[in-house]
Amino acid sequence: MRVTCVYATPEQQSLLDLELPDGCTVGQALRYIDAAAFGLQSIDGLPVGIFGERVELAQRLQDGDRLEFYRPLQADPKHARRERVRSARQGRAR
Repeated sequence: MRVTCVYATPEQQSLLDLELPDGCTVGQALRYIDAAAFGLQSIDGLPVGIFGERVELAQRLQDGDRLEFYRPLQADPKHARRERVRSARQGRAR
């Protein structure tokens, strides 16, 4: 089965096509992936998903899946939104 692995940064998107045995899990697929292909030292511990949905390592892959590696968030989304609203309100009050 064929799976595409994706890792993206603000500067670039890296894609890696893999040919894996049928019935392979996400955890098993990680053994076939060279982290250097994504410019990383290691992919261990990175959250993973398939087509934008987070999955566990025991999830079975299907032919054509897009296995995605997610970076940690730079800021808490709720906190960032509050700060944007606060800034917008201060701008209007002037």
